[in-house]
Amino acid sequence: MSNAHVIGLGKSGIAAARLLKLEGWEVTMSDQHTSTSLRQQQQQLKSEGITVELNYSLQLNTPIPALIVVSPGVPWDSPILVAARSHGIETIGEMELAWRHLKSCPWVAITGTNGKTTTTALIAAIFQTAQFNAPACGNIGYAACDLALEATRQETKDRIQNPITTHSLDWVIAELSSYQIESSPSVAPKIGVWTTFTPDHLSRHGTLEHYYNIKAHLLHQSQQQVLNGDDAYLSQIGVNGWKLDACWTSIKGKAHLIGNPDQGVYIEAGWVVAQGEPIVAVSALRMVGEHNHQNLLMAVAVARLAGINKDAVAEAITNFPGVPHRLENICTWEGIDFINDSKATNYDAAQVGLASVNSPVILIAGGEAKAGDDSAWLQTIQAKAASVLLIGNAAPAFAQRLKQVGYFNYEIVETMEQAVPQAAQLAKQNQAHVVLLSPACASFDQYQNFEQRGDHFRQLCLNLSQIAS
Repeated sequence: MSNAHVIGLGKSGIAAARLLKLEGWEVTMSDQHTSTSLRQQQQQLKSEGITVELNYSLQLNTPIPALIVVSPGVPWDSPILVAARSHGIETIGEMELAWRHLKSCPWVAITGTNGKTTTTALIAAIFQTAQFNAPACGNIGYAACDLALEATRQETKDRIQNPITTHSLDWVIAELSSYQIESSPSVAPKIGVWTTFTPDHLSRHGTLEHYYNIKAHLLHQSQQQVLNGDDAYLSQIGVNGWKLDACWTSIKGKAHLIGNPDQGVYIEAGWVVAQGEPIVAVSALRMVGEHNHQNLLMAVAVARLAGINKDAVAEAITNFPGVPHRLENICTWEGIDFINDSKATNYDAAQVGLASVNSPVILIAGGEAKAGDDSAWLQTIQAKAASVLLIGNAAPAFAQRLKQVGYFNYEIVETMEQAVPQAAQLAKQNQAHVVLLSPACASFDQYQNFEQRGDHFRQLCLNLSQIAS
């Protein structure tokens, strides 16, 4: 029996370990951290025959694994992975492992600096409304290996019960970060979508060119391509290097389409028009902001490439509730809307979130800072924020940047527990109708992920409204 080692005890790592175990591998998992919840998972996985090492970093000693699978958070160029590859040890990402089991099913793969989660959720909603078995996975929904695990189990069951019947997914709708693409070079979707491109993750990828090339690889692997023609970087590159039948989108109308206008999707007279046919009124989408209209266009483009009729598209868009942690309206307390934008983990996403809500705003920002250009974000703060409350490790640096641009209505409050009630009071004092959590930062200084951060904000807001009532 061959040995496999899975690095990272997150959702995707656990799914990969279970899939490998089902295939007959001897599986060990490792994680550099430990906690009560990790120890509980360790015991559960032990009962399934999977060894888990906590407070542990993989060493290439006996027994040397034949396969290493990494979770998305593990840098692809970390010394242990570089050493493993130099020793001829196959090293892949969790998404690559899932692809090897699910590649007979058509994939829609969505990538981009910002906008990919909303676009992925919209696409999945449309496909499911059209009665496809098309779950969302990757950075949203299930771990991709969970889908592969379930499909493998179901196929085994079907073969035993009825050899003629086989169970399969209709489509896989996968959101892929640059980390996942980098470690999954074989993934070749039927439809690839690129939402936006701005500097992000440069501390990991080094240069903008390298970051671009990682994402471009996924699109070049795709049979059909959907690109956001309103994105400054993508539109500047234009049609060069992309397939002639690539579908470009624009909220500015048909005249602004890149490439073949007859292939494009655009907004005209308040309607989304695809290949010349009106599909759905833009007003059917309940999410605010031009960026969400861009997301809508790309989702409609994918649906039409997949042959989904416009009635199913319109029904799905009309009923779409929005995405948790992305401009999610939590509650209204004393006329103040509390909005969770925890997924805004970089300056560009946070700027878009802040620009999309009504001013004046009480903004909660901070966490683990990323490299990037904060100038547009700071300008939007000056234009729209009555006050800024700063949390997490980035708070002192953010305070300094705000001072440098002449903005002084800020306060370092450090934690979310302090920020939410203080934001409520400041909103009343400033007659602000919005309290917005839009951190412009990763969450790892205080939380396991942006979802946990957003959930904490949600609970504090709901507690506040319940106390008031």
